[in-house]
Parts: sequence; C-alpha cells; structure tokens
Amino acid sequence: MQKRAKHIKGLKRIVVKIGSSSLTAHEGFLDIGNMKKFCREIKEAVGRKLQVIVVSSGAIAAGLQKLGIGGRPEDISMLQAAASVGQVELMRIYSNIFADEGIKVGQILLTQEDTTSREQYLNIRSTIETLLGMGIVPVINENDSVAVDEIKFGDNDILAALVASLTDSDLLVILTDIEGLYEKDPKIDPQAKVIKIVDEITEGIEEISGGAGSLYGLGGMASKVRAAKVCHFSGIGLAVANSREERVLARIIDGEDIGTFFVPQKGKKVKSLKRWIAFGMRAKGSIVIDEGAKKAIIEKGKSILPVGVVDAEGSFNPGDTLKVYSLDGELIAKGISNFSDKEVRSIKGKNEKQLSEEIGGGLCKEIIHRDCLVVFKS
Repeated sequence: MQKRAKHIKGLKRIVVKIGSSSLTAHEGFLDIGNMKKFCREIKEAVGRKLQVIVVSSGAIAAGLQKLGIGGRPEDISMLQAAASVGQVELMRIYSNIFADEGIKVGQILLTQEDTTSREQYLNIRSTIETLLGMGIVPVINENDSVAVDEIKFGDNDILAALVASLTDSDLLVILTDIEGLYEKDPKIDPQAKVIKIVDEITEGIEEISGGAGSLYGLGGMASKVRAAKVCHFSGIGLAVANSREERVLARIIDGEDIGTFFVPQKGKKVKSLKRWIAFGMRAKGSIVIDEGAKKAIIEKGKSILPVGVVDAEGSFNPGDTLKVYSLDGELIAKGISNFSDKEVRSIKGKNEKQLSEEIGGGLCKEIIHRDCLVVFKS
C-alpha cells in the first residue's frame, strides 16, 4: 500500500472512466443500479474536494436498448444511429442520478480530429476547466454518432488517457468488469493472481495484456495498457479495478492495493505542448534517422538536422506532425516538421556546409526543432 500511496498523495484532479461492461447488465441493458453506485462514489470524491472528470462509455448500448434492438449490429450506420439515440438517453439518466446527489453535469463529445488542431485542443481544455471551476462534473464520450475509423480514438480507455493528459490530471481510474491485470489468463489458470503494481510497461506486460473487450465495448486489458503508456509518459498514475467492488473509487484514492496500479514516469512532467504533439496530433508522415541522430536526440536533447535523416515517407507540409523512426524501424519520437516531404527528400543527408553551398544560408537548419520534438525512447 505504501508504494502505491506515494504516487497518489496530494490528488487534486482525477479522471474516472467507466466502461460499457460496467454500465450494462448481461443482457445488454443499462445497469441503473451500478450507475447509481458510480454516481454516489463520484459524489464522495467531490466531497473530498477533488475535481472529477468522467469519461463514460455506454451510448451504443443505451441506444440499442432504447430502440429495442437485440445484440450489436455490424452495420456502421445503424451503430451510429444507436449512438445518437443512446447518447441522449445516457445523459438523461446520468443527469437525473447526479441531480439526486446534488451534482450538475455537462456533456462533451469528442472525436480525435478535435484534438489535432492546437486551437481546438486548447478550447476543449478551456471548456473542461470552466466546467470544473463552476463545480460541474464534465461527462465525456467519443462522438460515436459521427466518428469514422479515420477520426476515432479507438476506445474510451485511450480517450480517457488523452483527457487525463490534456487536463493535467493527477490520476486516471479505469473502472471495468475485471479485477485488474492478471499475471496469466485467469480463464486458463484459475489460480492466476492480479498484478498489484506495474513499475514499467515491458514487452512482457504487453504480452500478458492481450484479449478482447466485451460485446458492447471495444476495450480489453490491452487497450488499458496502451492507455497506461500515455499516462506513464504524461506523469499520471493509472489504476484499473472492478467497478462493482464496494467503494472502489474511495479505496483507490486512499491508496489501497485494489486492482492494478501503473506507476507514472518519474521526474519533471512533460510540457503540455509536447503531450499534444505526442498524443493529440495525427502524424501525416515519417522520417528515418541514422544512429548518430538517434543518439543526439535521446542522449543530448538535440534537434533533428538534415544530415541525420536517411529517408522520408508520406506526403506532408511544414507544420505537420511526423513520426521519427530509427534505422531498425523503432518509433523513437514525434515532432512538427519545418519542411515538406519534397524538401526533406532533397536535403536529407546533407550537412550545413553543403546546404549553404546549394541553397544559401537563409534556410532553417532543423527539420524538427527540439522544442517541437517529443522523444519516447530514453
């Protein structure tokens, strides 16, 4: 308990994500009893002077129930229609239950496209800050009624992690239908134990997190580990626990060893701009850098210069975000390019003297400046 508690002391703001499996009963209908329990726990957290942001799944399940449709349709337009109807129903229920607890709520619907513009990203954060300042609990969901694959977050675990990063939250709690991350598949080995604390997300942790989500949701434990990666990088702790445990949220906040806790990255928190580059912006292309450039950006915090670039892929313009790969294909960074893909291909591998002779001395020297570069590998 002490090891976990030291990472969550002094909490001021938390994001709580509740999944479809926790909002629905076995037949797929909304579980109003568990929703009431969830809202009571949020009230208790608010009563402890915590600012709480809710990320809630369940719109499609609510819509299917409202429309009297059994099972999950495969047709995307039907799912989007169900989400449209269900989002209204879900918020109606949340609003009524929270009102009974004396809490006002505000709804925010997002797609990944909303986070790609820096201005829009900041507007989202400003709206959330304003709601919290007014004592209103924001309830956030992906806008499933309009989102298509190209602009979807993928699942609400990732959305919740991005919201936690966006809002400089101290802790993300994912409430689900399982006890946490098991050391082995409990369906195969009933004696498998829950891993109480994860200090580092290794390949081994990723391997044992495989598995599909529920019928009415997309996220399994693998998506929660991906969310933990976002949180770890952003310096935010993440707890995964069973939503049906008694006072589960309070026990997590108190540092009890319930579920699985993913330890945040140590040291200084990554700046908001770099977190936006890392997770908010969709990459338009990529570059490959040599070993010298890799060492320079990882060990010395340098910018990426043309001389260290080996190749460029995709079609991009100045101001677009690029993924940065090493020669062996490892993603090591993301950053904002100062050049187009055509320009990068024409200057790659050339040193400053060669560029001055060919183009002149007025050219910007960095393909990606270190202030606009986020390094994942350290």
